[in-house]
Amino acid sequence: MKGQNFYLKGIMPNDDGANYKELSAEEREKLERFKARLELEKRIRERMALIRHKVLVASGKGGVGKTAAAVNLSLAFAAAGDRVALLDADIHGPGVPLMLGMADVRPTGSGGGINPVAYNENLVVMSMAFLITGDADAVIWRGPLKMAMIDNFLADVNWGERDWLVADTPPGTGDEILSLAQRIKNVDGLIMVTTAQAAAVASARKSLTFAVKTGVPILGVVENMGPFSCPSCGHEVSLFGGGGGERVAADFGVPFLGAVPFDPEVVAESDLGRPVVVTRPESPAAKAWLAITAKVRELVSRRAGRRME
Repeated sequence: MKGQNFYLKGIMPNDDGANYKELSAEEREKLERFKARLELEKRIRERMALIRHKVLVASGKGGVGKTAAAVNLSLAFAAAGDRVALLDADIHGPGVPLMLGMADVRPTGSGGGINPVAYNENLVVMSMAFLITGDADAVIWRGPLKMAMIDNFLADVNWGERDWLVADTPPGTGDEILSLAQRIKNVDGLIMVTTAQAAAVASARKSLTFAVKTGVPILGVVENMGPFSCPSCGHEVSLFGGGGGERVAADFGVPFLGAVPFDPEVVAESDLGRPVVVTRPESPAAKAWLAITAKVRELVSRRAGRRME
């Protein structure tokens, strides 16, 4: 039976009859793994069916503000009254709890699952950072263990009924983002975050190509760390030039969602767990994230309407 589908031998996942008894110990072990996989996929489908929209936030390289994008988008959705689940899917470098001022929080369990941690009444969060003991602890895992943790986040966290799942994915085109796209299946789209820096734009192109090849819909491109005004003279300064995000969006034929100006105070406050959308909603950076969130909402709503027609 090696290499053959159990279904072709007349053995169903819940079968313990004569056919099952004829299996060798090795074959029984394979069947049990097969049954466990089916059960896991069932739990993922059931959890994800309770969430209306799923969005992946990605970047080609680190250091472009991808986690800040996921955090501020989630907060903007929540501020509008939506129920939001924010999944920090970066197993090796989870940064969401730090930016939300939740670094010392630990989740609880109930009903056979893990309860996500509540930031406020509309936003709940799950991260690997909640499950390790200190900020210096390193997660030294190969791909299969990382994929197993992603599966657990999707299948065993008590997300409940939500309007949005926002997943902060690791930079690049690694296992985690591919696993999320495959497991969730009906992802509404991917948001690519970049700066105008040439290296960031080149990496963003690779990640967008990955999305195209794997069939993940692209919602659009965000250019972070754009021009800022000098606090002394008011002169506008571009750290990395400008327009890189807009150009790459045009090259791939996807929407340019907007540019977020660089603000040193925003960076400092983020490190202290004070996201700009919450602490300074009238600032240019916060207004940019709110406008980007509105565009994402419109795009997802429009695409969902087309799927229903």
